[in-house]
Amino acid sequence: MKREYWWLLLIIIIAAYLRLANITMLPPGLYPDEAMNGNNALEAIHNTDFSAKGGPAFGWKIFYPENNGREGLFINIQALFIKTLGNFPWVLRLPSAIFGILTVIGIYLLTRELFFKRNGVNITALLASFFAATSFWHINFSRIGFRAIMAPFFLVWGVYLLLLSLRQIKENKSAKFYILTSIFSGIIYGLGFYSYIAYRATPLLILILLTTLLLNMGGERKKALSLIAAFVGATIIVSTPLSLYFLKNPQDFLGRTTQISVFNSEAPLRDLSLNIVKTAGMFNFVGDGNWRHNIAGKPELFWPVGILFLIGVVIGFIPIFRNQTTKNNFSNHLGFIGNFNFGFWILFAWLIVAAAPVVVSNEGVPHALRAILMAPAVFIIAAMGGAKIYEYLNGKIKNYVLETVSIAILVTITFEAYASYFIEWGKNPNVFDAFSGSYAAIARELNSLPNEKQKVVIVNASGVDVRGTPMPAQTVMFLTDTFREEERIAKNIKYLTPDNLNQIKEAQEKEAFIIYLN
Repeated sequence: MKREYWWLLLIIIIAAYLRLANITMLPPGLYPDEAMNGNNALEAIHNTDFSAKGGPAFGWKIFYPENNGREGLFINIQALFIKTLGNFPWVLRLPSAIFGILTVIGIYLLTRELFFKRNGVNITALLASFFAATSFWHINFSRIGFRAIMAPFFLVWGVYLLLLSLRQIKENKSAKFYILTSIFSGIIYGLGFYSYIAYRATPLLILILLTTLLLNMGGERKKALSLIAAFVGATIIVSTPLSLYFLKNPQDFLGRTTQISVFNSEAPLRDLSLNIVKTAGMFNFVGDGNWRHNIAGKPELFWPVGILFLIGVVIGFIPIFRNQTTKNNFSNHLGFIGNFNFGFWILFAWLIVAAAPVVVSNEGVPHALRAILMAPAVFIIAAMGGAKIYEYLNGKIKNYVLETVSIAILVTITFEAYASYFIEWGKNPNVFDAFSGSYAAIARELNSLPNEKQKVVIVNASGVDVRGTPMPAQTVMFLTDTFREEERIAKNIKYLTPDNLNQIKEAQEKEAFIIYLN
């Protein structure tokens, strides 16, 4: 086994540990947005009948319109986990952890393809996957039951397989290899449209990628066109069911996007400029202030990684400032198109495209969740900076000194990731509130009471209306499995708002157990 793969295995172990350790307890509680996913998943399970007359009846949906609308793939995957493991918060979050780990592996493969190296250890690829594995930003969303964590997974793997198919053309592989690989790429990329609304910006990145490659394929352009046709065809086929849904339900296409658009503000150009500055500064200066997304206000990158990211950006732009040709600046690294500095420009385009949904919104900027599609490009560019520094120092100082210092830095980054998530963030009381820990406590109390006892939850908290009940009640509903009316009757639980005075008075007269959800 090559030495590089042992390092990769170690990185995967680190990634898995940081995403799975203590997942039954951390994050605490259950945020209503996560619970809404779980309730839709429970309903999908209840409404699926494989023995129905006329064929199986499926309760799973392509799109779930509640809570401002959500693409259905992640919820349907959560349904499979709930059916197997039960309706617990950690079960909702387990798919996120798996997607997070697989994304770390995908980032390694994608970086290796962008900066292809036939011999020796690909330091850039290893560093990129390591930075992803140890990033609080990525760890955090790999442990929350939000669908957004799927978006970087599908984009990373989709682009990797597309680049692999193009390399197969360069290596004179049979058509069945590169066509089949491109079809798989289209399938994976197409599934990304079922992940998160920000993913809809990515066709621009794919267009830039394919146009750039096509212009540099030379005599192999005809093969490239057949490959692109296979990729586009597979993408269209996979994404068609969702497209048809939006054609029938156009109100669900934009969802909440129009409500929070920067163009609805009084000074859109000013706010757009401020959002760009805030988003650019989130990596090294001021990060997301939401405790659910981040250690409030802390930069999204640990400062050594943040510095390497800036170095990587500078390295990518140096040829322009020096008025040089676009020759790849990494010795022993082969850009896919020979002397074309392909890797950096694709990553830079990735950053701009992924940043667009963030900067055009006017809520909570900088917004780590909405910016999650930027993460893979950020990690890879930081790895470019790290690889360049290592390459520069190699030969200038003794090998054992360079390797010892490098390992010490990597160990420090690993322990910092653990300390940031499990100690600095995990033990902060703001996190309990950010994940509605008190609502989970109410659910536990309700579950401890017998079904014979009438129970009334008075929802005094405000939120989006979901079938007549404010959104915050979703946490209690999921943990007690009372989202559907049938379960509420069976478990003798009612959800009321303070406006339901007559029903509240009736419950008081019957000496029901009454609890307020504030």
